[in-house]
Amino acid sequence: MAFDGITVNAVLSELNSSILNGKIDKVYQPEKDAVVLQIRSFGSSYRLFLSANPSAPRFNLTESKFENPQTPPLFCMVLRKRIGGGKITKIYQPDFERQVIFEIETVNEMGDYVTNRLILEIIGRHSNLILVSDEGIILESARHINYELSSVREVLPGKKYENPPSQGKFNPLELSEENFSKALSDNPSVKIQQLIYRSYTGISPVMAEEICYRAGLNSSLNTEELDSQGKKALFTSFKSVFEDIKAEKFQPSVYFEKDGRPKEFSPVCLSCISGLRYEQYESCSVMLEAFYSNRDMIFRMNQKTHDLKKLISNNIERCVKKKDIQNRTLISIRNRETHRLWGELLISYAYSIKSGDNEAKVINFYDENQAEITIPLDPDLSPQENAQKYFKKYNKEKRTFAALQTQIKENEEELYYLESVMNGVEGCTSEQDIKEIRRELFDQGYIKKHKGFEKNKKSNKKSAPLHFVSSDGFSIAVGKNNTQNDELMMKTAKNSDLWFHTKQIPGSHVIVFTEGREVPDTTITEAAVLAAYYSKARQGSLVPVDYTPKRFIKKPNGSKPGFVIYTTNKTAYVTPTEEFVEKLKKE
Repeated sequence: MAFDGITVNAVLSELNSSILNGKIDKVYQPEKDAVVLQIRSFGSSYRLFLSANPSAPRFNLTESKFENPQTPPLFCMVLRKRIGGGKITKIYQPDFERQVIFEIETVNEMGDYVTNRLILEIIGRHSNLILVSDEGIILESARHINYELSSVREVLPGKKYENPPSQGKFNPLELSEENFSKALSDNPSVKIQQLIYRSYTGISPVMAEEICYRAGLNSSLNTEELDSQGKKALFTSFKSVFEDIKAEKFQPSVYFEKDGRPKEFSPVCLSCISGLRYEQYESCSVMLEAFYSNRDMIFRMNQKTHDLKKLISNNIERCVKKKDIQNRTLISIRNRETHRLWGELLISYAYSIKSGDNEAKVINFYDENQAEITIPLDPDLSPQENAQKYFKKYNKEKRTFAALQTQIKENEEELYYLESVMNGVEGCTSEQDIKEIRRELFDQGYIKKHKGFEKNKKSNKKSAPLHFVSSDGFSIAVGKNNTQNDELMMKTAKNSDLWFHTKQIPGSHVIVFTEGREVPDTTITEAAVLAAYYSKARQGSLVPVDYTPKRFIKKPNGSKPGFVIYTTNKTAYVTPTEEFVEKLKKE
């Protein structure tokens, strides 16, 4: 969701109750377009994060720690000089725009009190952080904008600061039937959702959709399709939403896709979104931290695992092609026993077959019905030579079949292994997880060079498996990769502990630590759901999950990481859901 005016208003409400009249102790610039202000207010310390990143502009209080450059950028140095030690006297949002202004009182070189303004403009790719003097002159900005970049306005030191161009929209906090009726009449043949966010400042398309939903209207309706009752319902819904905003009745929430990716955040409950898991937070700052840290983590993991996924995908594709060739070869030699039979019959009937014939019709004395069969012949060969030709072909096909049995088994095992590694890569949540998988692939010969592989002590640090607690109080561990799967099975689990794994489907090993107790059916179901969720069948239903005590599990010598065999087991059929898994997570 866009960081709209409603979100600005909600975060602003938090800041006015926490850092207003606070003193700026320190200023950092961890990124080229992001600043962190450390603020002391009423005996408490806060960190305010301000970002003009074009892809994720935002501001919020944060608990995160950032790595700062050794040499502060120019913008950071100007901020330290101009607002360091200053007092935040006012924080406001002009006309409900996606803009926040901090008025900061400091003492200048002459000993006089001056008020500078730090302005964050949240306008997509044009977002910016601008420091403006009390005289309205730009002192410095995170991004310099000249006329080559924008013909609308320049943002350069020494220039007079001008507000972003007005779009002629109404302020939704000043909503009235008069301006609402005007918006309707001025926008014929416009969808009502578009009417709302095009006519009023600070409203995103998602929030406009929510207003329509609460009014019981289809957001794709055109304005001229609305009757008086529909217009009244839309106005009432609109007014209700902003009455809650004025009263600071916020419900900060993040909505997640089925695969766990954050989809939307909103300081207002979004009834229009159905079927998605959501989490509520105590404040908008906490909500934004959760949303962006989750999104950034997924983005970083995708970047860092891109080469691994490509490597594994290429090898999986190679195995699939090899499997196709093996299957076609099996089809081509499916008549090998027939060739042996023809050779034997030609030897037996050689006396009755004339040289130069193209075929031989003989009785198959191996058939209980003594059926007559026709054998193709090479007319240039004698009956005995034709027989030897078929024996030679049979022997070659027999050797090919025997070799294929081993090759097919090895290829299937490798394909299963690579898919299990891919499952582990897709579940990576830290750089240590990635390093462990790189090391595993290096050990297995898939990575020829030491790319990303370190042999120092730090690189040998192991990441921990995922930890859950069943509703019956049993501790459950889930391996995030094959290295952890082996560690759990061979070193951590005891013989009485229960082992779970999806049946013939690549996935994580799951261990329920029984501590000598009998495991209830509830815990068995929950562990089976975890095994299904952390497998290739995450999106499936009625996924088969085998489980058995650890004492029945064996790891063959020389087998690949994560591979085990078992002889005694039961099978549970479960449908994994993220909501179910989240409830079991150990905080």
